[in-house]
Amino acid sequence: MIRHGMTPGNKLRQYIGRTDEPLSQEGRDALAELHYPNAERVYISPMIRCRQTAEILFPGAELVVYDGLREMDFGHFEGRSAMDMTDDPEYRAWVDAFCEAPIPGGEMKEPFMDRCCSAFEEILASDRTDRLVFVVHGGTLMAVLSRFASPSREYYRWSPKNGHGFLLTREPGSMRLTLREEL
Repeated sequence: MIRHGMTPGNKLRQYIGRTDEPLSQEGRDALAELHYPNAERVYISPMIRCRQTAEILFPGAELVVYDGLREMDFGHFEGRSAMDMTDDPEYRAWVDAFCEAPIPGGEMKEPFMDRCCSAFEEILASDRTDRLVFVVHGGTLMAVLSRFASPSREYYRWSPKNGHGFLLTREPGSMRLTLREEL
């Protein structure tokens, strides 16, 4: 499970969820330095940053777009950084609630997690290949892994750098994933 490469918004530490932002040149260059084992099929969100990342890391692989793997919709916070919103009362209220409160005009954490985890479960139920590869978003990774991975970690502790992620093993007959290696 790999997080997409760096975008201009990532560099500026902006909330980029529903914005269909491409990779930056810096992000492309960083991905070109990474080497992952080949994959026949890669599951991605419909966002261009995931497609571009998968094309760079897994050239020639079949890309399977899965809408449920999209990043969280950050509503009124979209395209803005925490620094930009220091004096925004809606943002302060969200942060003060440990990012568990509703995002004005956006998604709440629990329904977002449910969406991502349902998509992940559907993919695992339908794809019987030995090795699955996902190129998704930081939030998507945090949602899925905080619910299914072992050892257990709090949601925000599953946040990898752009282009990096986790190698996991699925326990036979279950949804439980065991962390083997951080990539």
